[in-house]
Amino acid sequence: PFPAELKREVLRRMPGALIEIYSMTEGGVVCLLACHEFPDKLHTVGRPAPGSELKVLDDEDREVPPGTPGNLIGRSLTMMSGYKNRPDKTQEAQWIDPATGEAWMRMGDIGRVDADGFVELVGRAKDMIISGGFNIYPSDLEAELLKEAGVIEAAVVGVPSRNWGESPVGFVVLNTSAGDCAAIMAAVNARLGKTQRLAALYAIAEMPRSHIGKLLKSELREEAERLVGDAF
Repeated sequence: PFPAELKREVLRRMPGALIEIYSMTEGGVVCLLACHEFPDKLHTVGRPAPGSELKVLDDEDREVPPGTPGNLIGRSLTMMSGYKNRPDKTQEAQWIDPATGEAWMRMGDIGRVDADGFVELVGRAKDMIISGGFNIYPSDLEAELLKEAGVIEAAVVGVPSRNWGESPVGFVVLNTSAGDCAAIMAAVNARLGKTQRLAALYAIAEMPRSHIGKLLKSELREEAERLVGDAF
């Protein structure tokens, strides 16, 4: 998603209208955020556009109450009917409402809907860390890391753990004013819940990204497993 601080900076430098659009190639829900109209909602991707619907489901495909994180599903008039010649992939991508038989697209994101109907993305479903039976959302830990002085970028991934199933490991890009990783991790862990705490933190020169600038967490996960070894 478009980071809230970047939206705020764009509005500061280029006053006017800024519209963020959230959706996926296959269709599903389309959310719109008029950033210039809702400066207090920049941490969200807006509300479903006219003609779009959104639900949040738990891991058992049951709808959750507002404010509770879960798997986002959506439907709209522009939704695909299926993948060509791949009924198996179509079945994986869709959720069928047992009451109506209507098809919804699984967005692949974890998010929550606030009391005003704005959708906040928590992370990609495939990036969620399950440690000791608890769900850990990397974006929560990344937000805490970015609060530390000198941290320019932050990313958190899960690595296998003998004791917990998975453990969260962080990577940061630092400027010259930053403290060392041990001090940063101690400060962040002091603010996190016991089940969320980072097991390790490493400084790197830059985040691995694709040619379009997408963060490659798969590469960070491989690097974390190499650095950690069987320590956990």
